[in-house]
Formats: sequence, C-alpha cells, structure tokens
Amino acid sequence: MRAIAFLGLFFCAVLATAQPVMAAGVRLFVRHEVTDYAAWRKAYNEFDKTRRKLGVTAQAVYQNVDNPNDVTVTHDFKTLDKAKAFAASQELKDAMQKAGVKGAPTVWFTTTAKK
Repeated sequence: MRAIAFLGLFFCAVLATAQPVMAAGVRLFVRHEVTDYAAWRKAYNEFDKTRRKLGVTAQAVYQNVDNPNDVTVTHDFKTLDKAKAFAASQELKDAMQKAGVKGAPTVWFTTTAKK
C-alpha cells in the first residue's frame, strides 16, 4: 500500500514539474490596425483551417483597450522555420488583405526565455 502511495506522489511531482510542450516552440506576434474589427474577426475565424494547415498550434487575439481596431495576434509553432513560412505565405497575405488590414503589420518572433 505504501508503494502505491509513493508512486502516486512521485507521478504528481513529475507532472507538477513538467514543462509545457510549447516551451521549446516559437511564438509569432503580429500587430496591425484593421478597418473594422467585426469584419476582420469573421475573416480571421474563417482562416482557421488554413492556419492549422500552415503549422499554427495555438493562437490568441488581443485588442488595444483604447482602439479596438488595433489588433495583436499571437500564433504558436513547433519551429522557427514553420513560423517564418507562415508569415511569408501568400495565403496569409491574401487573408489579411481580405480582412481589411490597414498598412504593413509589425511582426516579431519569440521563444521561451531560458532560466
């Protein structure tokens, strides 16, 4: 019985210290202004299947608190190569134009900082 309790505690400790899978991945940030957030969001949502096909494993959308048409989006990837290929893809450029993105976006790539 004590062996089972010990194993349970051991596995709880392992799970508590396990790093998330994305810790070794890449996060792409894109900030841009859009003409109409509601129209942009509809086009963004419709692009989900293509986004996944191009290697996005997770994403999030943020709006500036003072200007809802100032949007920052994050996209997660397993590798920097996949992130850069996505950012340079014609599919993304076409979708952004269709969605009403104004001007050139600000784009940057990050990885999880080492301790």
